[in-house]
Amino acid sequence: MNEEKWKEQLLINDKLFIGETTAFRSSILIPLVQVEGEWSVLFEVRASTMRRQPGDICFPGGRIDPTDESPLFAALRETHEELGVNPETVEVLGPLSPYIASPSFVVYPFAGIIDYKEIIRSYNKNEVEEVFTVPLQWLLEHEPYMHEVQVDLSPCSNFPYEKIRNGENYQWRARSVEEWFFEYNSYTIWGMTARILKHFIDVIRE
Repeated sequence: MNEEKWKEQLLINDKLFIGETTAFRSSILIPLVQVEGEWSVLFEVRASTMRRQPGDICFPGGRIDPTDESPLFAALRETHEELGVNPETVEVLGPLSPYIASPSFVVYPFAGIIDYKEIIRSYNKNEVEEVFTVPLQWLLEHEPYMHEVQVDLSPCSNFPYEKIRNGENYQWRARSVEEWFFEYNSYTIWGMTARILKHFIDVIRE
């Protein structure tokens, strides 16, 4: 191996961050729909019988399977499974910046236009308790509010303190995580969904 080969390898490296190839990768679709002539964003409420995050508000999406040819393919597949929307009828507007929750978890968001009537007729009630929409204009005019969550690092009991300077007295750097909240009627949109929604609104507002 020589420096020309190194340059070649660096040029073809398309990873977004260190650990992307081994991270839990998922993708979601931000569905834009027209309701009574007004553009709105559609959300799901996860069924109370779901094993993970029952009752949470989210966008359609999920894990990228090994058989999915791309993150977009996975987002459209999951949208079909959850909302009954034919992938061929989705007008994909484009990707957004990936949400890197941690080096072991990344979400690839996309925005697309879908037929609201198609959803109302066919969403999967085993996974989706209900769907609701928020007018896009309302989202553009109302700022979310933010709370900070302090995250403290706690090494496992078998952590090799003898390998690092200061050992068990090493000062781990705590960090804070921003949690955003959108309040619309009786719905509270927060967590990863709110973070991605805020990014989407900021992008289209610009």
